[in-house]
Amino acid sequence: MQLYFFPVPESLVRAVAGPRAAGAAPPTAPAPSDPLLRPGEERHLRNVRQLTFGGENAEGYWSFDGKRIVFQSRRDGLPADQIFVMDADGSNVRMVSTGKGRTTCAFFNRDGSRIFYASTHESGDAPPPPPDLSMGYVWPVYPEYEIYRARLDQPLRPRRLTYHPGYDAEATLSPDGERLVFTSLREGDLDLYTMTIDGEDVRRLTTDLGYDGGAFYSHDGRMIVYRAHHPQTEEEIRAYRELLARNLVRPSQMEIFVIRADGSGKRQITRNGAANFCPYFTPDDRKIIFASNLENPRGRNFDLYLIDLDGNGLERITFDESFDGFPMFSPDGKRLIWASNRNARQRGETNLFVADWTP
Repeated sequence: MQLYFFPVPESLVRAVAGPRAAGAAPPTAPAPSDPLLRPGEERHLRNVRQLTFGGENAEGYWSFDGKRIVFQSRRDGLPADQIFVMDADGSNVRMVSTGKGRTTCAFFNRDGSRIFYASTHESGDAPPPPPDLSMGYVWPVYPEYEIYRARLDQPLRPRRLTYHPGYDAEATLSPDGERLVFTSLREGDLDLYTMTIDGEDVRRLTTDLGYDGGAFYSHDGRMIVYRAHHPQTEEEIRAYRELLARNLVRPSQMEIFVIRADGSGKRQITRNGAANFCPYFTPDDRKIIFASNLENPRGRNFDLYLIDLDGNGLERITFDESFDGFPMFSPDGKRLIWASNRNARQRGETNLFVADWTP
């Protein structure tokens, strides 16, 4: 997983332009002082600030007090993504993973003294190789990934939380700080599980064949939103299983789902046949923000969208001619952080941006 939440390959974030969403509410123009916004379209965003400059930076997630951001980055000659922490204004950047292997999907604990993330470093100093793109558009689910908890004042001594063969990654924390939701291949398929922050009391949430991942809790802790690909036909099932045997998934069709925190009440939110991913609840838990290429499901241009929990009220949020993804609201609901190719100085560069959110 590279620039991902799960494995998002570099080809995903090297996006091309897509047309405007049909039927979207007519936006109002942003303030003239927002040179990083598309005039007349990105009406929910104000006062955009670029936090990173150069390299590949993604999955920026707030601390619970809103003062810091943890993210993954490949920069300064690093062979693969490592985990970094910075202040909310982009200052005081420092690496907080081991610098070995490949890492992904970091998240703060409740008091901000520790982080959770997935890493391959115990399987070797070198990162596992990227996927073979001759097989088409695929994401790797590296079996070397395990989930760790690390103290920020002792980043070179992370504590391992998972010990099962196969992929364990994509962990995020419940609002009360007690449980992690994550994706695991431990029972032969890519399903959602929860466990305590010590790696105990593991509970399986999903059982349908297919990939379930990128999960986040609602702000009240009652619901979990995630992305999923569930093959239906015999041909789809065969293709999914063949790729999974090679530790790969094909992300060209993923839909957004919600489920109760105990695994009951699963509901499908999107039904557009596109690659929908990185969903996150709005501050009032009434809508979901997510990234999608729904304007052209065969293309690579991803934008941010809002949708109601009943699947209605779809609204396009970003209109830049580049990749926009990995959105997360600040704890006070006043700011949005996301990753984008906008303002890139060279091809493939992805940076983190933060904006004031206007509902």
